[in-house]
Amino acid sequence: MIFPHIEHHGAARGVTGSCHQLHADAANSYLVDCGLFQGVESSGGEKAGQGRLEIEFPLDTVRALIATHVHIDHVGRIPYLLAAGFQGPILCSEPSAKLLPIVLEDAFRLGVSRDQDKVERYIKLIEQRIIALPYKTWFTLQDTPNLHCRIRLQRAGHILGSAYIEIDLRYPETGEEKRIVFSGDLGAAHAPLLQAPNPPYRADIVVLESTYGDRLHESRRTRRQRLRVIIEKALEDQGTVLIPAFSIGRTQELLYELEDIIHRAQTKPPGRGLGGSVQTSDPETNWPELPIILDSPLASRFTVAYRELKPFWNQEALKRVQSGRRPLGFEQLIKVDTHSEHLRMVQHLARTVRPAIVIAGNGMCSAGRIVNYLKAMLGDARHNVLFVGYQAAGTPGRAIQTYGPDGGYVDIDGERLGIKAGIASIGGYSAHADQEGLVKFVTGARRPPSHIRIVHGEQSAKRALAARLEAIYQGKRQALQVTISQ
Repeated sequence: MIFPHIEHHGAARGVTGSCHQLHADAANSYLVDCGLFQGVESSGGEKAGQGRLEIEFPLDTVRALIATHVHIDHVGRIPYLLAAGFQGPILCSEPSAKLLPIVLEDAFRLGVSRDQDKVERYIKLIEQRIIALPYKTWFTLQDTPNLHCRIRLQRAGHILGSAYIEIDLRYPETGEEKRIVFSGDLGAAHAPLLQAPNPPYRADIVVLESTYGDRLHESRRTRRQRLRVIIEKALEDQGTVLIPAFSIGRTQELLYELEDIIHRAQTKPPGRGLGGSVQTSDPETNWPELPIILDSPLASRFTVAYRELKPFWNQEALKRVQSGRRPLGFEQLIKVDTHSEHLRMVQHLARTVRPAIVIAGNGMCSAGRIVNYLKAMLGDARHNVLFVGYQAAGTPGRAIQTYGPDGGYVDIDGERLGIKAGIASIGGYSAHADQEGLVKFVTGARRPPSHIRIVHGEQSAKRALAARLEAIYQGKRQALQVTISQ
């Protein structure tokens, strides 16, 4: 084996289960992420026949786990990693260090045990393993006569705390040096709350995600306007707009945008109607009185944590807070906590003829409270489903998004549901960079890489991104090897 060597234990053929092992030499390796598989990837899409949870690679050389961010498809297999005998530290950014125990507590309760004593012991163990790293600061992982390894985290702009990883390897005996960059999930420009990612200064090898490697997003600069227009059109049916969203990242972005829509509606000066009469309210939607329902205890916990992490917000968000606004805790926000309250809310909204917006997890409709809303409302044309994030192949969300506009059906929990509700999607809300953003991340490096490994995408997206990068570097007459993970 030639070192450094990179091995993929997830997100090689698909977009979930991220787990990459960097072998620095025969005795030392490092894991970047250890996430759960979702959709068809949870039943053998990566490697046929495995249970999708067990750690099926040796851990004897693994010295540390580095988490790019706390989405479940990047950290959800950590309980199984510990159970398999992993003894090393878990390194992540300072915001991720606050968010990770919340994510893993929920994952442990769902997948391992609900026993409170076991949960508390497990979370204490996690917290003891975590090493919180500030951005832009080198941290030495290993310093021996045979190997020097250091890492640095840089903002990735995907969710709060997300990072791309720079790993420097130096071999004292030969003098050889390599810098490997793992992109993690890169965010798109102009994301609410988050500072945009900057390209690495240099890299020899880049392991690059490709979720949207074959397409361009709609403009994020105008996405608040598109969100408002789509919601107002949907609410004309006097029903509920269901927005499936993951508890961390997307939910907080939506709340931030909805607060801004409400704020603008409250402060908009009266317009002039026919004959010069003053119009004192928006005739279509009374935003200041529209209930925004957050039906997710986990999302509520994350939203509180987000508020506590204000120092990591971008300048625009901080200015709103300084002006007295509450971007993540506005007056119209209704939080639903208990399961009984959730069931009553589902029944109430299914029966009533009053517009409302519901944000509930999970984002791909494969589990969580959104499922009960879909069962109650998909068959009613008064209601609408608005997708604002990527829907992985094999998930109910992908089926609804694909077949719903034509009045198709979806199978959820063994039940076939006909779709009469309206279905809409906003591409500009993706938390992932599009092809242009991914290309800029690589080409923006002062010292460009000689090797790019494309992971974390469907095959069509990876091929399209590879072709684009090869064409760019061929035009620059620079040598570049592009490898597509299989």
